[in-house]
Amino acid sequence: MEKFDAVVIGAGHAGCEAALALARTGQKTLLLTLSLDAVAFLACNPSIGGTAKGHLVCEVDALGGEMGVNTDKTLIQIRMLNSGKGPAVQSLRAQADKVAYHTEMKKTIENTPNLYLKQAEVSNVIDDGEEKIVQTVVGDEFSCRAIVFATGVYLNSDIVIGPYVENVGPNGFKNAKYLSTCLKNLGIKLLRFKTGTPARVNGRSIDYSNLIEQKGEENIQSFSFLTKKKPKNVRSCYLTYTNEDTHRIIRDNLYRNPTISGEIKGIGPRYCPSIETKIVRFADKDKHQLFIYSKLLYNFLFKFIFRA
Repeated sequence: MEKFDAVVIGAGHAGCEAALALARTGQKTLLLTLSLDAVAFLACNPSIGGTAKGHLVCEVDALGGEMGVNTDKTLIQIRMLNSGKGPAVQSLRAQADKVAYHTEMKKTIENTPNLYLKQAEVSNVIDDGEEKIVQTVVGDEFSCRAIVFATGVYLNSDIVIGPYVENVGPNGFKNAKYLSTCLKNLGIKLLRFKTGTPARVNGRSIDYSNLIEQKGEENIQSFSFLTKKKPKNVRSCYLTYTNEDTHRIIRDNLYRNPTISGEIKGIGPRYCPSIETKIVRFADKDKHQLFIYSKLLYNFLFKFIFRA
């Protein structure tokens, strides 16, 4: 049985940062992921930062984290939000290249001393006090002194598209089917969360002449203090608005939305309403803003429910 100082379960944003922090302080660290193709994968909106979150990315960077560095390497647009308001609410936001962000973070992990990346699904954790044992579904066992759970939204998760439900993870990736029971047996309380991911639309089907172009900013700070060369903007984003025809189509199909119908009762991790939720909640409004990024329409019609 291979021995480690620490094992990190999950290789999303939190898992990558935890594993890198441990390894960089001299701890022999194992980072486990359900799929090597899902390391730091931006399954939903490939946006880093934004209101409140941009400050958090800069704080992670100040503590020696990798997210800001990786964002500067792979962004395709960067700008300061709320620049017309006071400095307390201004926030840096970047649109990242989904594939490049994953690739660069995985490369950093694979080239960090003391850090070992393995593809494996954890089935059980045994806590013997000083020594802890992590077991996988194929029978591998790893001994360690500390375990970090960074499982995110993959625990026995469902993807819900209208009336269709499939027991998989975000972006169709495999989910973790066994770890929930283990965590419950360890006395950890599990909660159910939901989030939404945007529908993708072929950019060639959009008439950009009717949209409001939103360019990035060239003379602007980077996310990381370690970035020496200012990142370049390579794409524009676009804004548009719904109209009464849009609202009518959505209202006529609300019965297909599991959140509106009550089939999904999970709690959202933050306030991020879908377009159909806005139309129901703010029925007095005759239009709502839609954001189009990198020639992909981000209209929150797809829903996820992640159940522990």
